[in-house]
Amino acid sequence: MDSVVQNSIDLAAAAIKEAKTLIITAGAGMGVDSGLPDFRGSEGFWRAYPPYARLGLKFENLATPRHLEEDPEFGWGFYGHRSIEYRSVVPHKGFSILRQWQKELDLHCHVITSNVDGQFQKAGFSEEEVVEIHGTIHHLQCIQPCSLSLWPNEHEFKIDFETMRTKDIPYCPKCDQVARPNILMFGDFQWISRRTDKQEMRFKQCTVCDIKEPTVIIEMGAGKAIPTIRWLGERMLKSRGAKLIRINIRDPEVPAGQISIPLGAREALERINESLS
Repeated sequence: MDSVVQNSIDLAAAAIKEAKTLIITAGAGMGVDSGLPDFRGSEGFWRAYPPYARLGLKFENLATPRHLEEDPEFGWGFYGHRSIEYRSVVPHKGFSILRQWQKELDLHCHVITSNVDGQFQKAGFSEEEVVEIHGTIHHLQCIQPCSLSLWPNEHEFKIDFETMRTKDIPYCPKCDQVARPNILMFGDFQWISRRTDKQEMRFKQCTVCDIKEPTVIIEMGAGKAIPTIRWLGERMLKSRGAKLIRINIRDPEVPAGQISIPLGAREALERINESLS
């Protein structure tokens, strides 16, 4: 089995060595190697948050605007804790390997991620290189919303870990209503997409004038449960004739002729880097 994986690693290294443009796409599995909780499946989520297990609440039950609207202390217990975690997280070595390739191989790099944790920016990728398709926890908006304004999430939270509640609720500076993260949630009709729209427009403009052939898409930790990132890469295969490297320990299947690496993101990137050297 390892010889099959190593062959895929070597094929990935060869594709990256020949590439002029590297499109990096990432789902939730990318953050696990940095120590962030694995939200995939209720058991993983409940291991990270035992109080929600006692209440029988899954990730999709909590990642909605409803709790922020009806019970802000409870809603912000969840998002306040995630704010604390994402501010303190240190991006794993795989992020620096990607940055190393960008510089040493003189690659045009673009990042598209469904993650809201801001790890790519923390790892040194510029705001102009990153598209956050589900928004970011590091910006806030009004819950109504009363305007299209966004502002940095610099709010300090103290969480009661027995109840996962907080009294440290941020408010909109314009109307004094409860604020919420600028994240696209489940069943969400109030998300202000303005920031993400600009990021996507910038990426589309780059695909016209800045992306050089050959193009390699390296996809990490994007599962089938919410397959937006997987679909995006596969669409680019058809429209651009790019090569796809899919790194996924649980859902490694790829279209014919593409490269599958059934490993975690950090291990796969480290092994590709070894094969490159």
